[in-house]
Amino acid sequence: MARRRIVVAGAGAVGASIAYNLALLGADDVVVCDTGEVASGATGRAMGGVRQQFSTVAEVRLTQASIDFFRELGTPFFDQVGYLFLATTEAGLERLLTRAELQRSLGVPVEDVDAAEVPGLRTDDVVGAVICREDGVADPPGAARELVRRAAERGVEVREHTDARDVEAEVLVVACGWQSAELFPELPIRPLVRQLVDVGPIDALPEALPMVVEEETTFHFRRRGACLRLAYREPTARWSSDQVVDDELVDDVRERLAHRYPPAAAAPVERAWAGLYDMTPDAHPIIGPLRDDVYVAAGFSGHGFMQSPAVGHAVAEELLGLEPTFDLVPYRLERFSGDEVFPEELVL
Repeated sequence: MARRRIVVAGAGAVGASIAYNLALLGADDVVVCDTGEVASGATGRAMGGVRQQFSTVAEVRLTQASIDFFRELGTPFFDQVGYLFLATTEAGLERLLTRAELQRSLGVPVEDVDAAEVPGLRTDDVVGAVICREDGVADPPGAARELVRRAAERGVEVREHTDARDVEAEVLVVACGWQSAELFPELPIRPLVRQLVDVGPIDALPEALPMVVEEETTFHFRRRGACLRLAYREPTARWSSDQVVDDELVDDVRERLAHRYPPAAAAPVERAWAGLYDMTPDAHPIIGPLRDDVYVAAGFSGHGFMQSPAVGHAVAEELLGLEPTFDLVPYRLERFSGDEVFPEELVL
């Protein structure tokens, strides 16, 4: 294994995982940099879901290969409470069942379920539901900080408030989300604003409340302590790097929560904030060498945290000249030069 100085740009979930896995594999000259602090970008603003239930093989496999790491990480960083998708129309149910068939064919244990088993959930308009109980919810900034801590214990140098381009490197690993395209404009990555709302406290929230997702609206919510965290795919996409809260959207998700989970109908807003997805044309990440001295792991389109364990391990192997245990070929930048693009449909 040739020794090279590897500098990772970005100390969010993906960059932290790459640095940690490089250290585990014996790399002894690794620096992870962030222009802010660890987990101060998209990772620090994330919903925190971890699911294997996607609509394409490429996305299923990334999180499928990550779930064991999250399970081992455990509480307080990850709670395996499941992901419940529910449909309120026959067309929505057909989509759920079609995806579930694909997911099961890949080994994801998706079950048909009666949504009424979730205490407090309104289900009189639900025509069907599926759940994967292996999935769950996590603390993205906490998990990223834990990985950086473990990496530092193994000799990785951590530099906050530092531009990685100012650090001498033989290989620069670009893992800084939407800003990756500011470093290398040839990357087809652009920022999409996503908004989240915490409401609460709410009395007697079930500890095992799953992530609940409405198929037709993409409205979804999860427990976060005594609060619920709410989000959905906004009706009009905001292609911008301005992380601004839209108060009308706050009111909208609160109304949706009052309908779907009546016990929280009167819960006050604790906070609302906006973050950014680093979107690619097909909603799959770009992973691979850009040139001999630059490697990219970005464009995760809102799924970087949940896929970071598998990505970090495979990227570290490839950077060190090892055969990756996970196939990274579907995620190369070169795929955009052809006509065939297979978009991931389930971007929440």
